[in-house]
Amino acid sequence: MRDMKTEAAFQSYLFPGERIRWSGRPKQGIAFGERDIFLVPFSLLWGGFAIFWNVMVWSEPFGGGDGAPPLFFRLWGLPFLIVGLYLIAGRFVHDAWLRKSLRYAVSDQRILILRNRKFSSFDIERLPRLDLTEHRDGTGTIDFGPANIFSAMNGMDWWVPALNRSGQFFRIAAPREVYRLIREPCA
Repeated sequence: MRDMKTEAAFQSYLFPGERIRWSGRPKQGIAFGERDIFLVPFSLLWGGFAIFWNVMVWSEPFGGGDGAPPLFFRLWGLPFLIVGLYLIAGRFVHDAWLRKSLRYAVSDQRILILRNRKFSSFDIERLPRLDLTEHRDGTGTIDFGPANIFSAMNGMDWWVPALNRSGQFFRIAAPREVYRLIREPCA
């Protein structure tokens, strides 16, 4: 299946004579992944403690005394609260918003990824990795970049898959067909 609107977005990035064999987009909306089995409980613990801290320091009286807590204690918890709320819910909204602008294509020479105005490509003959993960909802993720979990955890792509820097087609429809298309030589 080819997405003509997505295909048109890649036309200015193609080499002379290069042709697109497949184009598509990631799953739209909120998407949960396997990592969320660990990330959701962690974010709830972090956010829950941050909410508890802020409720305690902003409510009167502080520590059983008659005075309000120092301003420093009140302000100290706010960044942790903001991070906690982002980890609990904001990251899902952020990821969905980023995926709205993601476009993918497979040409006869390269893997093409376009997010807003950031373009990436991978030469099919020199892919460091080609892994397919199928999801229960019928979508699948194809990873192309190096399989280094420490580099994935180094950035926000651990929490927000649309920020992946190593290269992937995240939750695409008909992933087996696209995987086969990448693996087979051009006819």
